[in-house]
Amino acid sequence: MENYKPAVLVVDDEEDIVDFLKYNLEKQGYAIFSACSGEECLKIIERKTPDLILLDIMMSGISGIEVCQKLKKNQKTKDIPVIMLTAKTTENDIVSGLDSGADDYIVKPFSMNILNARIKVLLRRNKPRKSNILTVDKLCLNTETREVKIDGENIDLTFSRFEILKLFIRNKGKVFSRKNIVKEIKGENYPVTERAVDVHIVEMRKILGEYGKYIKTVRGAGYKFSYTQNEKQ
Repeated sequence: MENYKPAVLVVDDEEDIVDFLKYNLEKQGYAIFSACSGEECLKIIERKTPDLILLDIMMSGISGIEVCQKLKKNQKTKDIPVIMLTAKTTENDIVSGLDSGADDYIVKPFSMNILNARIKVLLRRNKPRKSNILTVDKLCLNTETREVKIDGENIDLTFSRFEILKLFIRNKGKVFSRKNIVKEIKGENYPVTERAVDVHIVEMRKILGEYGKYIKTVRGAGYKFSYTQNEKQ
């Protein structure tokens, strides 16, 4: 878990602010990606789910208020913490931002120390129970939401492939026969050929990209998930 970098999406149409936030937040250990408009933000989130969003209000096209409202109405994105980071300072502006669903509201210019503290609070509050999260470097499985991410980007796995990967990561280094894999994910006497396991493994190796190579074939025995930092490097 210590190798996982929380992904923060910075949404602002001022390049200088994006660069400033990227520089400072990466030093704090966050993975940063950015969007320069509300439209781009929504497109990015369709394929990559951040752990937190820093969102400007005043942008051309879709405003930050509208973006936040859309995110909070969407079942997939409603729980992503949003911090409004804006030059709009009146009481009505702040109320409007919070009413749109934002979790916090910080006025520009801002202190990086205060922003860092607010981000930590929201990530801690929003963090799933530790037992629900399985990680291998930048590969992350959430066993509650059944999401798989590599470096913050969503990966599509079928039910059976998710279960196989979960089994492997929870038991790194342990060898499972094909029969035992079927038993673990489907139960006793499930009518599936052991050849079906081989097909799943081949496809998983492709889908998982660089992490696919850690699914090892153990000749005459089955499969295991073998990963070490030295091997990664």
